[in-house]
Amino acid sequence: MQDDTMPNYPGPLRLEEARSLFGLVALSDAAFTRDGPRADVEYRDLGLAASTQGRIGARHIRAIAPFDKETGWHWHDMSGHFNYVLRGWIRFRFAGIDDEVTVHAGACLSQPGGVPHNVVARSDDLELIEINMPAVFGTQDLGPAAVGAP
Repeated sequence: MQDDTMPNYPGPLRLEEARSLFGLVALSDAAFTRDGPRADVEYRDLGLAASTQGRIGARHIRAIAPFDKETGWHWHDMSGHFNYVLRGWIRFRFAGIDDEVTVHAGACLSQPGGVPHNVVARSDDLELIEINMPAVFGTQDLGPAAVGAP
């Protein structure tokens, strides 16, 4: 496939000049851990933070226990937040969107960066890839009286 658009920088580049580092994380290289904010899921780092000097983070997230309560209204201090659902489904509420948003296996959600949201349900077999920009970000809980709360 030919792409005739102008490149953003002169290239091609040698490996030592690359705009991101080479990285490969095999399933056997990065174990799932409970090092994350939710006790009902486990997380596996996919190595993008190291390859992009912190500009992008990615985690493989999977359910390990039934979903017993909503996450509550919160927002993340990031410019990009994307979820690709591998298995199952997850349901959100977003401030400014009237209806609940359900993301099923095979779908990709671009969450609006910085907008309050609440995870209200998910399947017990949920598995997804979460990509965020930047890799390290803050999460601010808003409580039950948050903007957009029903």
